[in-house]
Amino acid sequence: MQFNQTDFIPILMQLGFAAGFVTITILISGLLGPKRSSENKDKNFECGVSEQIGNARSPFNVKYFLIAILFVLFDVEVIFMYPWAVNFVEMGWEGFAKMGIFMFVIVVGLLYEYKRRGLEWDK
Repeated sequence: MQFNQTDFIPILMQLGFAAGFVTITILISGLLGPKRSSENKDKNFECGVSEQIGNARSPFNVKYFLIAILFVLFDVEVIFMYPWAVNFVEMGWEGFAKMGIFMFVIVVGLLYEYKRRGLEWDK
């Protein structure tokens, strides 16, 4: 299939409209928005606490990051499963076997995390 330069005009128009909308929205909100600054507003604020507690470099619990990595892992799994599900009939038994192996590896990883208590928050 051959592409002409004119085939890309709708894509370029959509990118231009999206970039223009973002730029104009940021500029207008910066021009029209309130500009009241005070010492209290300029303080650090995180998680509902304005006073700093401890040091950011001190030891911390990495459970949150482990859960985030697991979420990304299973999110990528779903991304790989969607094209397989769409082309299930065309791929036949070979595609079914390959997806079975893929799912087996993912389930083994999940069982390993469960056995190592990586999904428990209370510890």
